[in-house]
Amino acid sequence: MNDKVFSDDSGHIEVLEQHSLTITQFANACNVSETWVVQRVHGGVVDLAGEGDASPGADVQAWRFPGHGIVRARRIADLERTFDADPQLAALTADLMDEVGRLRALLRLPRQSSR
Repeated sequence: MNDKVFSDDSGHIEVLEQHSLTITQFANACNVSETWVVQRVHGGVVDLAGEGDASPGADVQAWRFPGHGIVRARRIADLERTFDADPQLAALTADLMDEVGRLRALLRLPRQSSR
């Protein structure tokens, strides 16, 4: 897949289409180092797109990341920095924040009659 990511000077990132990103593009979009990304992939915190080989010693330049993973990875990095959180705890917190958002959205949906 090709990558279509827009980044302006303010750091605003918008994934224009569903595409995969290289490790360099993903790290830049998340404002983290490639080392941070490698550590989080090996720790199971950040997922690769498709069937990438995340084993130690794998060619990290061959890794591809889903564009939609940017938001989650940025949130994890922010939680780690702000609260000095362990990566696993930050990932769990990010997942719970996403789930709360989904549940709140469901509560806002108009209820349909069961009749």
